[in-house]
Amino acid sequence: MKKNFAKLSNPGEGRLKSLMKFASFVLTKPGFNLVKKIAKKTLFKLGLWEPKQQYTGYNAWINAKLDPETLIQEFNNTYTSLQNKPKISIVVPVYDPKIQYLSAAINSVIDQSYTNWELCLSDDRSPNPEVKTTLDKFSKKDNRIKTIFRETNGHISANSNSALSLATGDFILFMDHDDLLTPNCLFEFVKHINAQPLDQLIYSDEDKVDDKGEFSFPHFKPDWAPDNLLSRNYMGHVIVIRKDLMDQVKGFREGFEGSQDHDFLLRATELTTHIGHIPKVLYHWRIHSLSVANNTDAKPYAYIAAKKAIEEAMIRRGTPATVEDIPDTLGGYRIKYQIKSAGKVSVIIPTKDQVKLLKIAIDSILQKTDYPDFEIIVLNNNSESNDFFALMKEYKEQFAGKFRCIDANFPFNFAKLMNLGVAESKGEFILLCNNDVEAIHNDWMTQMVSYAQREKTGAVGVKLLYSDNTIQHAGVVLGLGGAAGHVFINMGRYDRGYFNYVLSLNNYSAVTGACMMCRKSIYNQVGGMDERLDVEYNDVDLCLQFLKHGYYNVYLPTVELYHYESATRGHPFQSKESWAQHEKDFALFRSKWQKLIDNDPFYSPNLSIECTDFQLNMSA
Repeated sequence: MKKNFAKLSNPGEGRLKSLMKFASFVLTKPGFNLVKKIAKKTLFKLGLWEPKQQYTGYNAWINAKLDPETLIQEFNNTYTSLQNKPKISIVVPVYDPKIQYLSAAINSVIDQSYTNWELCLSDDRSPNPEVKTTLDKFSKKDNRIKTIFRETNGHISANSNSALSLATGDFILFMDHDDLLTPNCLFEFVKHINAQPLDQLIYSDEDKVDDKGEFSFPHFKPDWAPDNLLSRNYMGHVIVIRKDLMDQVKGFREGFEGSQDHDFLLRATELTTHIGHIPKVLYHWRIHSLSVANNTDAKPYAYIAAKKAIEEAMIRRGTPATVEDIPDTLGGYRIKYQIKSAGKVSVIIPTKDQVKLLKIAIDSILQKTDYPDFEIIVLNNNSESNDFFALMKEYKEQFAGKFRCIDANFPFNFAKLMNLGVAESKGEFILLCNNDVEAIHNDWMTQMVSYAQREKTGAVGVKLLYSDNTIQHAGVVLGLGGAAGHVFINMGRYDRGYFNYVLSLNNYSAVTGACMMCRKSIYNQVGGMDERLDVEYNDVDLCLQFLKHGYYNVYLPTVELYHYESATRGHPFQSKESWAQHEKDFALFRSKWQKLIDNDPFYSPNLSIECTDFQLNMSA
């Protein structure tokens, strides 16, 4: 959406501002499908909105970021103020690359603005004699370039360890023999090391480059997200690690070739919590015929090794689980944890009448739940329908001991209702549910418990679908709509999304309270929901409280429910009163969490907050 609408000066200026404010809210909120279409069509005609395409203009965008004069000026303005100027050892295993790619990779190191580095190259007995000639040529020109030539071919893990044996730096940076570092790569890492001296493992964003020098497919990553790393190697390139931590990790393990880096990262992140992320593209992954960047079938053994690495991580961590491939998604994995003890789940559903919807929700829970121990608590918030009371009587008689209805006869306040339900609950786990959801597969609650039981897990969220099998919720990003909003709205149920995010296990700052599970103990630990947030953002606020207390909120793509959204209470723009309520909740939420809203740790600043599908933020 264009941002210059506030500068309009004509008799209709006030109405246009109101329209833009309304549209900004609607276009970044879940649902409103018909309204969105009308809003977009109207705004397009007014020249105030135009559709965007993911990655359009990226090559120009990144070239502007890497403008040589700008980078040199920044280096000159900052370098002398840096207190710590560590030596960085760049470790490169080499095996039979194209000479032009190898030379370009080495030159990208030589051309670094930061000069306190050494380049450690190990050749794994390449059959092409030009490889040795090229390495010798470079090492003779620059005494910072070290080489070792293995007598036998040991494959990538052994070769990487040989290159590591040459390293004498304070930090290690890993690089492939045919990729490129951006000219400011080392400098950006050194700046981060100075700003965050405790960080022991640091990673950056990356993209891909073809033979024409065109850049594409940037991967803008979240900050440290442990569940993402268990789902796939989201860190990728480029990785920098303190030498002393690398010594503890003991290098790369043979038997994990192709995913030796994923195995290394799983082991390294078990040894430190000081993990940093630089939200800048500092590495270009080369696309060519034999590159995984171009062809996921190039190294099928890598995916077998990655699965093995995750399985061994589960064993090391004492968390029994099975690891499964995500169907049709090489390099993506799903983890099914064993449940330690099947503690009771208290399903809490607030409602005012809405008998038809409520019956669908409750019946689906009763009929499509294989979890052995749960109770359902309906919170009666001023219901008036005789049919409602008849249904409650029926459930209490038929499911005595498993079903309760508690009167909550006060003005609607979602947070207050949920706090009441939790106080009345008997379960170890709390499952907050709207009255307009429908369970659709039997193991949904079992999966949620398996994640909620983990010590560091906060809220567990799920994939919610509209009745037409498009996505209503697949995670919450802060900043969307000015406060927080759902991502991947209206995408297909089986769409992959940005870098397979829809299908992958992810940490987000928040998930929706329409179907959210957590341990009762941590709900009480953070003080429950903020009852000042009567209608909106109370669920997001709860998730951020979990985050503040050191827990990670997680989205489970394999748990799906239908969500017939807001059928009971309606949407904020339906009346002046409801809009005023929205404005109050909006302002309070922003006042509490402005810092996180401005910089969601699980969403890159290089991605747009004007759309829900992870498009490029062209103004970043």
